[in-house]
Amino acid sequence: MDRIEQFSIIAPDIGNIFRYMSIATAVPLVVAVIYREWEMILPMVSVPVVLFLLGSLLVRVPREEREAPLSAALMAVALIWLIIALVSALPFCLGLGIPYLDAVFEAMSGWTDTGLTMMRSVDDLPRTLLFWRSLMQWLGGIGIVAFTIAMASRTGLTQFRLYRSEGRSEALMPSVVATGFEMWKIYLALTAASIALVLVSGVPLWDAVNIALVAIATGGFSVHSEGIPFYNNPLLEVLIVPVMIAGALPFKLYYLLYRQKGVRFFEDQQARLLFMLVALGIVVIAWDLVTLSATDLPTAIRQALFMSAAAATSTGFQVASPNEWASVTVLFLAMLMVIGGSSGSTAGGIKLSRVVLGFQSLIWWFRRMFVSGKVLVPFKYDGKVIPKNVADLEVSRNMLTIMLYFLIIFVATILAMHLQPTSFDSSNVIFEVVSAMCNNGISTGFISPDMADSAKALFIMVMWIGRLEVIPVIMLVMGVLKRFD
Repeated sequence: MDRIEQFSIIAPDIGNIFRYMSIATAVPLVVAVIYREWEMILPMVSVPVVLFLLGSLLVRVPREEREAPLSAALMAVALIWLIIALVSALPFCLGLGIPYLDAVFEAMSGWTDTGLTMMRSVDDLPRTLLFWRSLMQWLGGIGIVAFTIAMASRTGLTQFRLYRSEGRSEALMPSVVATGFEMWKIYLALTAASIALVLVSGVPLWDAVNIALVAIATGGFSVHSEGIPFYNNPLLEVLIVPVMIAGALPFKLYYLLYRQKGVRFFEDQQARLLFMLVALGIVVIAWDLVTLSATDLPTAIRQALFMSAAAATSTGFQVASPNEWASVTVLFLAMLMVIGGSSGSTAGGIKLSRVVLGFQSLIWWFRRMFVSGKVLVPFKYDGKVIPKNVADLEVSRNMLTIMLYFLIIFVATILAMHLQPTSFDSSNVIFEVVSAMCNNGISTGFISPDMADSAKALFIMVMWIGRLEVIPVIMLVMGVLKRFD
């Protein structure tokens, strides 16, 4: 089957996704009307209009009556995320007059839940654009395909493959539509609870809504240039921590919690590991800040709690600048960022499930080395015995993804240091690449609007690759290159 045939199979589904997303992206227009920012109407309306027109064109492509192969679904998802970021950049260009590349960076950072920014001063932005940044992160947290599958209420192998290609593996219900609905019910409930919790700190409703939207999405955009330190509110910092953790826990746990009424979070391997990593981060970072950076103990504990939770959950909020810390502390924080949150959550990174599977597979491999080849050593994961042929395949895929993450971080770091010569320590540059690749958003200050365009383009690519967990982007690039062979 050639690429044109594959595209005709899946084009109408892509078109439907764009048309449904055009509805969601029209929400900031309400903010423009409420705050009477009439000058933002045209820039903001450009996104839903372009997405709707593009979607309508794709829906008219004659559909091939067969199911799309997995390769086509992977390429389609990578293309969907890229196009939506390219279109979502328009309000920043038209409304602020910033260069298009900077606008694409901002949009990609938003949709991928990264939180790195090209804005010199967030305080000067219209509220419409501030909400647009928060909304992109909130929608991106649950996933573009997951959102539209629930809205379209269509199921089938193509929808299932698109859903899985977006990095979603949870199956709460038999069909992806039912799973999508359950995910959205959970997401909306968590968002409402997060807004209520943040309001307890005493911040205004506008700030609370934006903070909650990006915190539960493990994003990191802020409505103030200073970020969370702007409020100088220790209670707010403490209240944001459980919201970030809630976004990084598997949504399956919440589903089981209200369905079975008796699920314990600590029985889940990913949840257990997440809490352990946050606790380890608090101890190590606080120790480092006191001993290596001469920080007083209360400040060290306060920063360690917030920053370790933000790093482990891949949320870009920060209450300290890592470039002022010792290099070893920066690299430790980068380790938490690489691991990231749970599969089936809004968090980025390699994912806790892959770390657990990788650790268990290493033990399994070593156990097999010390026994006769005729002895069958069972592979257990999540309390279940996995058949050897399935285990070998899944372990290989898992290790391949982990290897690709580290390879891309390594190559991107070298490219970043060549494209953007800097006085920053190499550990800070590594940290910044990890932050982009793992869709975290905590920054040392290396990424800025003054970067070379080539470096900005590199980081746009890295954020895109990291959000889709590498494989879909590789498939799209291979498909494009094959067309030119």
